[in-house]
Amino acid sequence: MRIAMLIGSLSKGGTERVAVNLTDYLLKKGHQVTVVSQYIKEIEYPINEAAKRIISDITEAETTKSRVINFYRRFMKLRRIWQSEKPDIILSFIGKNNMMAIMTNYFLPAPVVVAVRGAPEEEYPTLFERHITRFLFRFADGIILQTEASRTFFPATVNRKATVLRNPMESRFFLPRFEGERDKTIVVVGRLEGFKNHLMLLKAFSELTERYPEYQLIIHGEGVMRKALEDEVALLGLAKRVSLPGASDHIEQDIYRAGMYVLSSDAEGVPNSLIEAMLLGLACIATDCPCGGPADLIRHGENGLLTPIKDAKKMKENLQYLIENPHLAEQMGKKAHSIQALFDPQIVYETWEKYLTMLR
Repeated sequence: MRIAMLIGSLSKGGTERVAVNLTDYLLKKGHQVTVVSQYIKEIEYPINEAAKRIISDITEAETTKSRVINFYRRFMKLRRIWQSEKPDIILSFIGKNNMMAIMTNYFLPAPVVVAVRGAPEEEYPTLFERHITRFLFRFADGIILQTEASRTFFPATVNRKATVLRNPMESRFFLPRFEGERDKTIVVVGRLEGFKNHLMLLKAFSELTERYPEYQLIIHGEGVMRKALEDEVALLGLAKRVSLPGASDHIEQDIYRAGMYVLSSDAEGVPNSLIEAMLLGLACIATDCPCGGPADLIRHGENGLLTPIKDAKKMKENLQYLIENPHLAEQMGKKAHSIQALFDPQIVYETWEKYLTMLR
């Protein structure tokens, strides 16, 4: 197949990593892949050299003071890309890209598959976006969701075209579980963005530092909230207890021996970082995000703990529970490790490939 993928950029995030990993797999299977992104960011995941990369945004010379004219030019440029590339199928990721993929391909022969990567209410936050999405998605040929709970956002006419597919995960996270004395660390992996709510986690952790002086909190990632987090760490007097080492290219090694993993987000789809931590066999605490992603992975009290979103008090209690019950944390980590069978990369990649092949 000639497959075109539409995405904003290949910046370091969960959806972008899925797109890059899926590109690698499809190329190995003999398909042609063209990655169409609106722009190139300074820091991105490297893309397979066998894939073609096209930038769909208009140039500075083409940009005017009129938003209407700029939108029209972006629209027509993307439509011309579909006309020239002649893909057998278009796979779009996230938000407005999904709307643009459907609209710009209208009356063209390639089927369009749109992937909603987070909670639909978060991906389409305004009333206008929600109405237009529910309407436009009727014209998609396929819709990929991350959770069954996401279906409630869409009308029956859209749900008939929707399927839930697991995230393709990298093989480097499929390691034998570490068996031994774990580091007294609480680790977080994710972009430093507001919706990740690291500030809530800092508050919860700060209330435990005197009682458990040996524990460290390590927040891996980069983003616009770095300064705010650094300021909060200083304000709470946690400079020696909290570190923000930035993004890592070998995160599976960085967190392999950690005492526990925490996801504190207010909204997520099915978070790659949580899956990865569970694949490695870490005891995990995750906020129970509205679209049900973490709850699809964690059975509370068995293979991890769920915390209500924005609830620093309950987060503190769950952190304390795992610290004070290392044998239960160990049991939860072992059960978390068993999800390796559900996310076997070969099976998941083949499922995506078969779905795209069926719709072409």
